[in-house]
Amino acid sequence: MELVAFLGKDRETWGQVNALINRFEWEKVIVLKNKDTEDFVSSKEVDCIQFNTEKPLLELKKDIMDKIRGKLSGFEAALSIASGNGKEHMALISALLSIPVGIRLVVYTKEGVEFIN
Repeated sequence: MELVAFLGKDRETWGQVNALINRFEWEKVIVLKNKDTEDFVSSKEVDCIQFNTEKPLLELKKDIMDKIRGKLSGFEAALSIASGNGKEHMALISALLSIPVGIRLVVYTKEGVEFIN
C-alpha cells in the first residue's frame, strides 16, 4: 500500500509522520508539504511535493490533483492527516477522491501503525 501524508507547518506533528514512514513497509511514500516546510528529513525515500497552501481551497485541490495524479498506482492509499490544518486536509481528501483513489486513514500509536477506518 502507498502512504500519502500531509506535512504542515506544525513541527510537533512531524514525528507522527516520520513514525508512519519508518515503521511500516510502504510501496511508496508521498509527502505533500507546505512550501514553508523546507527542512523535513526522512531516513527513507519519499516523494516530497510542495504546495502553496495559502491559495484558496479549490485552487489548492486542483494543484494537488495535478501533481499527484499518476504517482499513485493503486486504487487505495493510506492517508495521514495528523499534520496540517483543515483547509489543507479538505483539499487533499477531495483531490484523492476526485482522482479517484480510495483512502484509509492511518495513524501511528504506541501499538504501532493502525488503520482507523
